[in-house]
Amino acid sequence: MSTEEEEEKLTGKFRVSKFIEFVVTVVITLIVWNLPSSCFGIEGLTIVQQRVIAIFVFATLMWLTEAVPAWATSIGIITLMLLTVSNNGISLFRQTADPNLGTLISSKDIMATFADPIIILFLGGFILAIAASKSHLDMFLAKTLLRPFGTKSENVLLGFIMVTGIFSMFVSNTATAAMMLTFLAPLIKVLPPEGKGRVALTLSIPVAANLGGMATPIGTPPNAIALKFLNNPEGLNLGIGFGQWMSFMLPLVLILLFISWILLKRMFPFKQKTINLVIEGNVEKNWRTIVTEITFVLTIVLWMLDKVTGIDANTVAMIPICVFGLTGVITARDLQKINWSVIWMVAGGFALGLGLEDSGLAKAAIKSIPFGDWSPIVIILVSSLICYFLSNFISNTATAALLIPILATVCTGMGGTLKAVGGPAIVLIGIAIAASSAMSLPISTPPNAIASSTGLVKQKDMLRIGLTVGIISLLLGFGTLYLEGKIHLI
Repeated sequence: MSTEEEEEKLTGKFRVSKFIEFVVTVVITLIVWNLPSSCFGIEGLTIVQQRVIAIFVFATLMWLTEAVPAWATSIGIITLMLLTVSNNGISLFRQTADPNLGTLISSKDIMATFADPIIILFLGGFILAIAASKSHLDMFLAKTLLRPFGTKSENVLLGFIMVTGIFSMFVSNTATAAMMLTFLAPLIKVLPPEGKGRVALTLSIPVAANLGGMATPIGTPPNAIALKFLNNPEGLNLGIGFGQWMSFMLPLVLILLFISWILLKRMFPFKQKTINLVIEGNVEKNWRTIVTEITFVLTIVLWMLDKVTGIDANTVAMIPICVFGLTGVITARDLQKINWSVIWMVAGGFALGLGLEDSGLAKAAIKSIPFGDWSPIVIILVSSLICYFLSNFISNTATAALLIPILATVCTGMGGTLKAVGGPAIVLIGIAIAASSAMSLPISTPPNAIASSTGLVKQKDMLRIGLTVGIISLLLGFGTLYLEGKIHLI
């Protein structure tokens, strides 16, 4: 049998397995949909609430098995909610004469999850990244930021870590990893193949990209999801701004990046002591570049000073979208480069949260389960470990989208009990940290997959550094959050 025939056979088996997983998920969802309401242990459970539970089960299994792409699952969530639990759904599903039906959800509110202010925040980040790439501003920044680190191999490694970490604070960690990989190619050629310096440099990219994203609300989707529920006026309503987030997360990220550097250079020591760094590409000198530079700086400054200016981060995100659109820096073709799959993914998580809240399921669950009697430490430990475990195997966005709406409800139900461990922000931001800390396998995050695709990294090497950095990140992350919660910084 030829190689092509073997690959086609394996592809066929993969498709069959995914189809079976899809069918099993649908069957389980239908079973949950039609179970007697008494099976759920929630007093007064309505028909709408049971449907939301079934949709939640559907989302969980689809995201776990990846029977269909994660973004497609999110579209499925929104569509199912519109058809079955909204006030404009199929008439068969909204028979208001049934006293057990419960509260139907506004179809406008469900659709609005795709235009949530946090979605606009993401779009602003994507637009900034595209504009910087078009003008080669990203290349200029990389060269400028790496130059101070000199030619000593260990210092070049530190440069890669810091620059990758800084870029991923404002740009997609996937895009950052792909960009930094282009800078890596010429360095690999000059390093001896028998040394481990190649491995250290290659692994520095995903490690730094994953950690760097923790520092800002737009650095990674789990951050944005956590921020939405932390600031929900009808929920926790903590009013955490962009600058405030950075004030307590940036120091943590910088410490973690420095620790990663120490670990990488010790685990994978360089045989060659110096590296001559060459990065091709210069900033285009025209008026569009000037517009990009000014807008880039202005946007970041306004994001960091949102508490001073009174303009929230979501509104600020409209500035680059507006400026680049009106000036022609960004064209209609450039909009195709936006990672719409991530946007849909996040929107699906928001729709699940809306379903839990507006159907009354969240309040019903609080009444049925004595969250106030649970130890806050147990809730934090269990939720973070579950998130960390799942994020190593499925999308960290999917994991956060599943867990954060539930935990937001838990935090609301516990009232002042969480003050003993620093407040509800510890739980939800902790989930975001746990999601970003999961980097043990090539499938854990796109940056890991990009690094693995080079062929320079063995899976055992990625597991070794990923587990070590991940555990340290969890410990330091929750320790930092606990202290900052105690002194009321968050």
